[in-house]
Amino acid sequence: MARILAFDYGTKRIGIAVTDPLQIIATGLDTIHPKDIIDYIKRYMLAEQVEAFVLGDPKQMDGSDSESKPHVKGFSTLLKKSFPTVPQHWVDERFTSKMAQQAIMQSGLKKMDRRDKDRVDTIAATIILQYFMETNRL
Repeated sequence: MARILAFDYGTKRIGIAVTDPLQIIATGLDTIHPKDIIDYIKRYMLAEQVEAFVLGDPKQMDGSDSESKPHVKGFSTLLKKSFPTVPQHWVDERFTSKMAQQAIMQSGLKKMDRRDKDRVDTIAATIILQYFMETNRL
């Protein structure tokens, strides 16, 4: 089986998570600057098969689109142009950053390590991917 890549898109950083080949476990992969993301994915896909992309869908508390939705849509369009055969799935990403911060707080990391925004973005992408996997199991 191929892997699934998930993205927590931000204008400064994109958190990336990936499944194992059997699509059982979601793991944080990396955090990349948006300008470098397509080259990063191309290099990754030379080594690993990727079945799908999962994108965090930024929403307000009332379910309407957040201010960052146009940026994520632009990223989605860029992914479609660069990887036209890879399907995309969207997952509501409300609370993923807060959940990531809570997970970091509970991990016992030192205070300076807990402030690492790259870590928060990678964990948020992992939460997005885990949610996608749980809601799409047969």
